Amino acid sequence: MSLEFVSLETIQFIAHKYGYLAVFLGIALENAGIPIPGETVTIVGGFLAGSGELTYWYVLGCAIMGAVFGDSCGYWIGKYGGWPFMLKLGRIFRIKETKLMDVKNQFSKNAAKAVFFGRFVTLLRIFAGPLAGIAEMPYWKFLLCNFAGATIWALTMVSLSFFVGQVVPLEKLVSWVAQFGIVALILVLAWILIPIRLESLKKSNQNTSL
Repeated sequence: MSLEFVSLETIQFIAHKYGYLAVFLGIALENAGIPIPGETVTIVGGFLAGSGELTYWYVLGCAIMGAVFGDSCGYWIGKYGGWPFMLKLGRIFRIKETKLMDVKNQFSKNAAKAVFFGRFVTLLRIFAGPLAGIAEMPYWKFLLCNFAGATIWALTMVSLSFFVGQVVPLEKLVSWVAQFGIVALILVLAWILIPIRLESLKKSNQNTSL
């Protein structure tokens, strides 16, 4: 999910004007936790490479480097200030600290998978880095998963727009990728929240039987 008031036409204009820098900064800022359409910028960059305006390998390299850099920034932000911020949000929305701890622990168990696959998931792409920092995932492990995930994600997005973008309208391609990300988000939320809910019900039943 990104700032939806940024139109595709505006993104195309920015990509046309700033080229590789737009690709690097777009995905870097998004992965650092700022909800801007970095993925769309990357897709547009691949599309421009397919039309000969940019070079495929440079776009791919900028997307990978931007994703790794941005996620690393998000990691350190989460590590040093993320948990107190989450507690403040919890108090505002009346979420108990125990519930937040459950989410934190659930993420910790699956942190490597979340960092690697999270780039393909709406919202998780933005928050995977900060959440990994909050969960105190070892940085070396985070960096390894981060680089591997960034490479696969960038290769997929840039190649998809480079090749498919020549036969499918850019608007439709961006829409398809966005829809996939939303479906993936729903599945991830179910994967995280259902076990927590089941565990809560189990504890409740145990307390009732005593």
